[in-house]
Amino acid sequence: MDNSEGTYNTILSPSEGTYKEKGSKFIGMAYPVNNEVQIKQIIREIKADHHAACHHCYGFRLGADHAHFRFSDDGEPSSSAGKPIFGQIQSFDLTNTLIVVVRYYGGVKLGVGGLINAYREAAKQAIVNNTVIQKHVECSFELKFDYNEMDSVMRIVKEVKASEIKQKFDQQPIIQFRVRKTHKKKVTDKLDSLQINYKIDNEY
Repeated sequence: MDNSEGTYNTILSPSEGTYKEKGSKFIGMAYPVNNEVQIKQIIREIKADHHAACHHCYGFRLGADHAHFRFSDDGEPSSSAGKPIFGQIQSFDLTNTLIVVVRYYGGVKLGVGGLINAYREAAKQAIVNNTVIQKHVECSFELKFDYNEMDSVMRIVKEVKASEIKQKFDQQPIIQFRVRKTHKKKVTDKLDSLQINYKIDNEY
């Protein structure tokens, strides 16, 4: 389903879930994310915090259209870790979500079936211990304009109920803000009519 103009489901905050099998401990960690830069940073931090773990497997999905995703077995048998982790993101219909499961080996091999179950359950527990929320698809604007256009710009920002407003006042003022994607055309039409320079980034 393409929800790129409407809403999508994600998680509220970081959370954890644990699963144990034959001495091995699997710790699932779920994070709300917006881009791959965030994801890489989180994975680096987890590898540093859990440097004694033998595997750091993950799955993520980005975008309201669910189009961008990836998963990794990190040395476990093919499709025994990353795929079942990602499967839980799909099962809960989540996006903009990263789940990392680290494994501390307990000395007994679990087999591919045992690994699939363990990684799936650790990922599931991380989600269950969280709160699933619905968010509106948004896009971010960056505006550069002259000081004599400030009133007109701020009027537009107020009209479209912009959020996450950041302002920088130098020789030329710069304003960054986010709006629901359903308001995108309204904003661009108004900015174009005023001939104000803008760019649009990070739609999610």
